[in-house]
Amino acid sequence: MVTVSESAQRYLSQLIVNQDAEKTGVRMFVTQPGTKFAETCLAYCQPEDVIDDDEIIELEGFKLYLEQKSLPFLEEAYVDYAEEKMGGQLTIKAPNAKMPKIDDDSPLPDRIKYILATDINPGLASHGGDVSLVEITEDMVVILRFGGGCQGCSAVSITLKDGVEKRLLEVLPEVKGVKDVTDHTVTENAYYK
Repeated sequence: MVTVSESAQRYLSQLIVNQDAEKTGVRMFVTQPGTKFAETCLAYCQPEDVIDDDEIIELEGFKLYLEQKSLPFLEEAYVDYAEEKMGGQLTIKAPNAKMPKIDDDSPLPDRIKYILATDINPGLASHGGDVSLVEITEDMVVILRFGGGCQGCSAVSITLKDGVEKRLLEVLPEVKGVKDVTDHTVTENAYYK
């Protein structure tokens, strides 16, 4: 799940000692998990802040409390502390914060979001655009919303059919089609007008 290096454990333990707060732990969580705005955070956790379903990891000098809803996004997270002459640097690497690790058994929305994040959006980003999942209908049609440079772009129908839909149908046979709900009359930031 989460790995905390020995140097990071010593550093965090010393921070807690300096707070002079007995039984204080550290909470790890992801804000806006599963989005491009995801941030992995560490915060002090007082005994009264502990939540019943927290996952608890016993570390050197303190307990690490992992927020339940953040667990899929903290998979393979690594916390390290690099000591330097003028102090040091605490780093958190959480490769799944923006998109949880998925497999063939993952729910369809997670698999779609993963494909959008890893296959589709990197290409759209070169034009200042992105696409996100809105919903999946009962008849397995994926409803998407384009943003950024894709909103109002004159080539969006080509991107939708020849790019996004083609890729989703290729990888996810249960998907029957793709529709766009974006209001493309707004063309202020469109890549192609």
